[in-house]
Amino acid sequence: MESLPGRRFVRPSDVETLVFDWGTIKWMSEPQVTDTNRFTAGVVLLDPGKGHARHNHLGCEEILYVISGVGKQMIDIGGERWEPVGAGDLIAIPPDVFHATVNTGWEPLKLLAVYSPPGPEVLLRGSPDCMLVPPGQLPARPMGRDFVGKTNQ
Repeated sequence: MESLPGRRFVRPSDVETLVFDWGTIKWMSEPQVTDTNRFTAGVVLLDPGKGHARHNHLGCEEILYVISGVGKQMIDIGGERWEPVGAGDLIAIPPDVFHATVNTGWEPLKLLAVYSPPGPEVLLRGSPDCMLVPPGQLPARPMGRDFVGKTNQ
């Protein structure tokens, strides 16, 4: 039997971590990891009091599933609408629609994010606000623009 390209089983230590001042993302399934070409899936951790600024994904649907924590979600369809979200909630965001997510709790807000088709993850990875941490390494926790372990001069 011929083997399929891409991984079939993926652990968090197998993929890089994208670190931002608001939290982290691990893209568990994307073209370069699982050879998928119809969707991307990643685990997002939003730090307490932090969130994603209002943004959209051109031509791309997004589903957010709340694994743990609490927050608020905005979707702008004919006007901004904010809703509280918590574990077990799912948010379906149509293509091109502006949206934002904010952690309103004291612990990380953990989300499963799915894009269809893939693409926004590439833009996030290339963002000047993104620090890439190689697979298997623990990310330093951000503190403003500096990271733990760095000394301010």
